[in-house]
Amino acid sequence: MKFATKLIHSGQTIDPRTGALGMPIYQTSTFRQRSIDHFGKYDYARSDNPSREALEEAIAELEGGTRGFAFASGMAAISSTLLIFSPGDHLVVCDDVYGGAYRVLTSIFSRLGIESTFVDATDLAAIEAAIRPETKGIYLETPSNPLLKITDLAAVATLARSRGIITMVDNTFMTPYLQRPLELGCDIVLHSGTKFLNGHSDVICGFAIVRDEELGKRIRFIQNGFGAILGPQDSFLTMRGLKTLKIRMDQSQEAAGIIVRWLSEQKQVTKINYPGLPEHPGYAIQQAQSAGPGAVLSFELDSFENTKKLLEGSKLSAFAVSLGGVESIISYPARMSHAAVPKDERERKGIKDTLVRLSVGLEDPQDLIDDMTAAFNTK
Repeated sequence: MKFATKLIHSGQTIDPRTGALGMPIYQTSTFRQRSIDHFGKYDYARSDNPSREALEEAIAELEGGTRGFAFASGMAAISSTLLIFSPGDHLVVCDDVYGGAYRVLTSIFSRLGIESTFVDATDLAAIEAAIRPETKGIYLETPSNPLLKITDLAAVATLARSRGIITMVDNTFMTPYLQRPLELGCDIVLHSGTKFLNGHSDVICGFAIVRDEELGKRIRFIQNGFGAILGPQDSFLTMRGLKTLKIRMDQSQEAAGIIVRWLSEQKQVTKINYPGLPEHPGYAIQQAQSAGPGAVLSFELDSFENTKKLLEGSKLSAFAVSLGGVESIISYPARMSHAAVPKDERERKGIKDTLVRLSVGLEDPQDLIDDMTAAFNTK
């Protein structure tokens, strides 16, 4: 099946009991058993719920994996997955990783004896140089948040596999429509499903997907034991949002390209980070491993004054945390997604106080351009 068809028909799309076109919301905490010797498939909803199961099956199929796991947030998915590692293990992590992941790695997992080294993941030699005998995992984002840096996933996966290292990829920006890391040799795909997968800014959720059954058993054990699972109502809403992923991404990506071309002509804009630009240093790799550049971009402005004007003056693009909704969202990484990263560390990574991130939604791009023009021209 083509991807658009998979979106509609992956997982359990029909209620086996009634034939309803969509899995019902099984709003229950427990399930009645008929035999003391043989429990049914479902016993307690933390372990399994039909609504969540349908969503997990769908996302696993879309990513080309064998098992998918739905969590209460993107950070729950990341943190639960990181629990497969043990005290004394070491991780190599891309240096401009999402601030929430940076916080949990440096403030929580470091206390558990799991150490991280942050490197420029666009440089394969830098990743290789950071690997130690105790290195057990490599954690990547590509495109990265918020600088849209591109990592060669196939090359890193080959390096990692030769050393017996697990490769994890946050695929939130691309979604399985545009990029499937498991097919490139990576081991675990992570998502903040809050973003493009749900797509409507009304659910907090996260996913982990694997292709290896044994690795899937390890994450399943943690999901059940740690218990940060996605509820049935949010599972239903995410399944509904997922069905329109392709048409949403197509429209948003097309609009992002139009806006990038306009930004490149504005005197207030000094730099644009978008992997759809031929001058982007990761353009060729992005072309090879993905089906498009996505709908998220970031750019630097010539002054803090113009940065403030744009953020506070935008009417159509919501000045807010998050991305990937049907509405455009403009955000300020220094005080939002990467507020947990110390200022000197942010600046070293290139996350300046004049950097803005834009997630392009489904509005007409000309209206968004007119809105930004008006914001720049405010007194």
